[in-house]
Amino acid sequence: MNYPFWNIPYLGSGWVIGIIAIFHMMIALFAVGGGLYLPLAERKAMRMTDPETRAAWLAQLVGYSKFFLILTGVFGTISGVGIWFAIGLTHPEATSTLIHNFVFGWAIEWVFFIVELSTAAVYYYTWNRIDPKLHLTVGWVYAGASFFTLAIINGILSFMLTPGDAWLAVAGTGHEAGKFWFALFNPTYWPSLFLRTCVCASLAGVWALISASRIDGDKQPALKTSLVKWSVKWLVPSFVAMPFLMIWYYRMVPASQRALLILGIDTINAGTFSIITRIALVIIVTSATIVGVAYYLAYRNPVEFNLSHALAVLLLALIATGSGEYAREMLRKPYVIGRWMYSNGVRVPYVDRINQEGYLAHSMWVWWNGRPTGFDMLTSPGDTDPLDRPYSYSRGEAIFRGECGSCHTLNGYRPLAQLLAGRDRANIGNFIVMLHENKPDSPYRRFMPPMVGTKQDIDDLTNYLNAQVNPPAPGSQKGVLTAQK
Repeated sequence: MNYPFWNIPYLGSGWVIGIIAIFHMMIALFAVGGGLYLPLAERKAMRMTDPETRAAWLAQLVGYSKFFLILTGVFGTISGVGIWFAIGLTHPEATSTLIHNFVFGWAIEWVFFIVELSTAAVYYYTWNRIDPKLHLTVGWVYAGASFFTLAIINGILSFMLTPGDAWLAVAGTGHEAGKFWFALFNPTYWPSLFLRTCVCASLAGVWALISASRIDGDKQPALKTSLVKWSVKWLVPSFVAMPFLMIWYYRMVPASQRALLILGIDTINAGTFSIITRIALVIIVTSATIVGVAYYLAYRNPVEFNLSHALAVLLLALIATGSGEYAREMLRKPYVIGRWMYSNGVRVPYVDRINQEGYLAHSMWVWWNGRPTGFDMLTSPGDTDPLDRPYSYSRGEAIFRGECGSCHTLNGYRPLAQLLAGRDRANIGNFIVMLHENKPDSPYRRFMPPMVGTKQDIDDLTNYLNAQVNPPAPGSQKGVLTAQK
């Protein structure tokens, strides 16, 4: 741990990333799917023989391309920057690894991203100002650039689950860049790319329904019918191909991660659904509902399809997309980069070294006034007197923030105060020791990293958590000074 962990009370830093990422993915994937939707819709309109119908389609596409430019170019870009800000503070070690190992990849992605933003603006502002065939070509350039950004980002995201044996063989040696292409085209790259492409097509249809639903069905019934029905058809490839692509993806996932899925399936009969099982059920239910709403309310009755119906489909798509992204994150547990870095930023090969030297051995920021943290000061909640807390962070709190804080809060999301409620200090210590030993039969091994550090670190974390779970009674001695062993 190089510097103080970013502390987000109650919500947790992981969910800051999650909330931003879910909305960003809804827009970013639409930027790819919508980039294909627009030129195909324009080409369809240009081939229409009826001038009035062609003009109505093109007029609708002009307004839609403006909506597309604002949503993807402004909100998509801002949320993308927000993700970088959040991951840099929440997972600095993992972010550093991705940056250093994919410098060439990020450079390529930024080139395509600049082309993407530029052509999106040119596409909108040159409607009826340049030759129609040239305008359509601009749309195709945008579609190609946006797909290539997806292809590169997909490689980096899938790398986090399956970095591959070739990259892992040189990880930590300084020669990782030599395995760039092996890392990019990792074992789950292709199934993940096809899955994301299907989602892009579906979101193109979902967002297009928002625009089509606002057409006045009484004044332009033919236009609304044709656009609504054509947009619904964009949902078909995803829902037909998705089951087969999921099987392909599942077969490429490492056995250790497949165990999380098997655990969820095995617990169904017992009625104890794992988080993976719940997410899978949410995805299935929302996807089936989208199909039902899209078919019965949109395709069967396009003229009556209104904005509220379209927003309902969009909300369902948001839930399905968010659940899918959450499932992808959960599938990596207990790693943030498969078999190389745990979800708390500890590198797998460094576990033995940290167990010998101590978790805070190289964390100089836990000193105070030039003195090392030789003692751990545990104070009762509400203490503000700086004399009661002689160091910037107590050792136990520093260890909690570094080893636990990326997934847990004290009194919010996955609250340790609640999970450990009713345990005394000895019981809490035994629990931490179990996490430290990380034995093969441990029920937490599949989804939690080991607690690393020396016996002193274990005692410090135990003291800190005990002070939170079992705070001193009012009126008792304010501080408990525990000598470091």
